[in-house]
Amino acid sequence: MRVAVVTESFLPHMNGVTGSVLQTLGHLERRGHEAYVIAPGAGREHALAMPGRAVPSLPLPRYPAVRVAAPPVASIARALRAFRPDVVHLASPFVLGWQGLLAAEAVDAPTVAVYQTDVISYTERYGLPRATALAASHVRRLHRRATLSLAPSAAARRQLEGLGVDRVSLWGRGVDGIRFAPHRRDEGWRARVAPGMRADEVIVGYVGRLAPEKQVEDLVALRGLPGVRLVVIGDGPARGALERRLPEATFLGHLHGDDLAVAMAGLDVFVHPGESETFGQTIQEAQASGVPVVATGRGGPLDLVRSSIDGWLYRPGDADDLRARVADIAGDAAKRRAFAEAARTAVSGRTWESLGDALLGHYARAATLHRIDRARPVRAWPRADPTAVDSAPPLWRRYVALGDSITEGLCDTSRAPAGSYRGWADRLAQLLALAGPRSHGAVRFSYANLAVRSRRVRHLVEEQVPACLSLRPDLVSVLIGANDLVQARVDVAAVAGEVEIAVRRLRESGADVVLGTVFLPSRMLAGVLARRFAAYNARLREIAAATGAILLDLEAVPELRGLEVWADDKVHLRSAGHRLVAYRAAEALGVPHAEALAGLDGAFHDDEDVPAAGTWLRRDALPWVWRRLRGRTAGDGVVAKLPAYVAVGPGPRSRSSLPQ
Repeated sequence: MRVAVVTESFLPHMNGVTGSVLQTLGHLERRGHEAYVIAPGAGREHALAMPGRAVPSLPLPRYPAVRVAAPPVASIARALRAFRPDVVHLASPFVLGWQGLLAAEAVDAPTVAVYQTDVISYTERYGLPRATALAASHVRRLHRRATLSLAPSAAARRQLEGLGVDRVSLWGRGVDGIRFAPHRRDEGWRARVAPGMRADEVIVGYVGRLAPEKQVEDLVALRGLPGVRLVVIGDGPARGALERRLPEATFLGHLHGDDLAVAMAGLDVFVHPGESETFGQTIQEAQASGVPVVATGRGGPLDLVRSSIDGWLYRPGDADDLRARVADIAGDAAKRRAFAEAARTAVSGRTWESLGDALLGHYARAATLHRIDRARPVRAWPRADPTAVDSAPPLWRRYVALGDSITEGLCDTSRAPAGSYRGWADRLAQLLALAGPRSHGAVRFSYANLAVRSRRVRHLVEEQVPACLSLRPDLVSVLIGANDLVQARVDVAAVAGEVEIAVRRLRESGADVVLGTVFLPSRMLAGVLARRFAAYNARLREIAAATGAILLDLEAVPELRGLEVWADDKVHLRSAGHRLVAYRAAEALGVPHAEALAGLDGAFHDDEDVPAAGTWLRRDALPWVWRRLRGRTAGDGVVAKLPAYVAVGPGPRSRSSLPQ
C-alpha cells in the first residue's frame, strides 16, 4: 500500500501529532508499505529526513515552535500524482490538511482524516468567539468531505457527530510500554527535583504544553497542599505566568525520550486539567509508568481513566474537587499502589503495533467507501456505507431559492433572453437535476425562485418563507442579509435572529436548508462594512450548526472578493461570479466533480455578459440615490421570477424552462 501522510506538525517540533505520525510511519515501514510525507518545513530548511516534501511555512507569532503552511493545492496535487497514493492520511488536518484534502480529491484518492486537535475549544479558551464559529464551520466542512474520519475517543466522536460529520470511527493512540514503565523510577532524579523531601511527601506532576487551552492555571489549586511537591514538565506561552503563580513548584521545561520516561515514572501522582483534549496521550504514558492519574471528567480522559480504579476523574472546572482528589491519593500510599497496578494493566494492550494494524484496516475501509462514492450520482448526507451498498441516496426533487438580488440573478445575462437574468440558483437547479437519477425518462426535478431584488430579512420571514412552505420543497437555499447590513444603523444580532427563525421553520417542515454567508468585493468602501458582515456570518455559521442546515460559506471563497467577478454596477455579480457560487453550492450538496465542471463551464461560456451602457454614476449611482430619497427600492413592484415550480432537466417530452 502507498500512503501519503499530510501532517500539520512534524519534526523538529515534537508534540502529540508529530509523535503519532512517527509511530504511523514506523509501522508502515515494518509492514512493508510505502509512505510519503508532506509537512511544514522548519525555517529555511525544507528537506525531510524521509521520502516526502517539506512545504514553506511561517511560525505562529506567539508560539514559534508551531508552524503554519498553506501551499497551493496544485503543488500538493503534483506531489501526490507523482507518488500515486492508495490513500491520503490527514494528520490533525486544519490548514495544510485542508489543502491536502483538496489535492487528494484532484488525484481521485481516498482520504482518512485523523481528528486530534480540538481547535474549536482552543479558540474558546483564547476568547475568540468569531474564530470559534469559523473553526467549527471549517472542522465540519473538512471532516464531512473526507472519505473517513477517525476520532481518538468517544467524546471526540460525539463532537464530530454533533457537527454533522458522518463516517466517524474510533482509533485511539498506542503507548510505548517499554519506554514508559515503572522500572524507570529513579530515586536520584526524585532527590534532585525535590531536595530535602521527607519520606511522607509525594511528587505530583503535570506533563504537557503550558498554554491557556491546556488549562494549566488550574494547577494553582494544588498550591500549599500538605505533603505535596509540585513538578511541571513542559514549555509554552503560559510558562512565565504559571511560574509567578506557583513559586514553590519545580519547572523542568520540555523533556522527551528517555528523560521524559524517567520523569514520568518518578511522579507519585499525575494531574491532567485540560478539558479540550480529544485523547490525552500523557495520561496513557503516566499509566504505563505505574502512576495514578487525576484528570478532568470531560473529553478524552473519560476513555482512559476509570475513576476509583486507576485514578480519579474530578468535576470539570471544580478546583476544590481537583485539590481534594489529589489530596486523597497523595495521602494514601496503599491506594496509590493499587491504582498504579490497575493503570499499568489497563494500558498493557494499547500498543502502537495493534493500533497500527487497526489503522491499516481503516485505510482499506476508506478505499471501499471511496469506490462507493464514485459510483453514486449524488454524494448526499449521510453518505453510503459498505453495509448498505444497495440503498439509494437521498434525492432532492423540489428546490426553492429564497433571497434578494443575488439569488434573483441580477446582472447574470449569460445565455439569457434580453431583459432577463439567469443567476446562481438557476444554474444550481440544473446541476442538481442532471446529477439525480431519472426513471423511465421522466423529469423528476422541480424548481422555484422566490428571491426579489432589494429584499431584506424581514421580507424573508414574512413573505418568502410562507410562500415557500406552501410549495412543500425538500431543499431550500437562503442567501440574504446584505441589504440589511448596508443600512446606516443595524442590529446585526437581531437580523441574524430573524434568519434563524426562518431556517428553523423551514427545517421543521422537513426540508434541507442551504444557508449561505454574505460577502463583499475587495474595495476600499467595502472595508467599512467588513466588521458587520463578519459578525453576521459568524452568527450564520452558528445557526447552521444548531439547526442542521448545510452551510454554504461564501465569505470563505477568496475568488468572490475579486473585482473580475463583480458586474459593472459594482454591487452584483456578473456571470462568472454566479457560476462560482453555483458550483460552490453544488460542491456543498455533494454533486460529484463540481469543481472540475465549474472550470469546464467557464471555458465554454467565458462571460457573454453584455457590457452596460452609460457611466456608472448616471446608470447606477444616481438612480439609487433618487430611490433612497423617495423611500423606495429597486424591488418595489417586482414579483418573483419563478413563483411556482418549473420542470428542470432534459426529458423526452419536456424541456427545461430555464436558459441552457
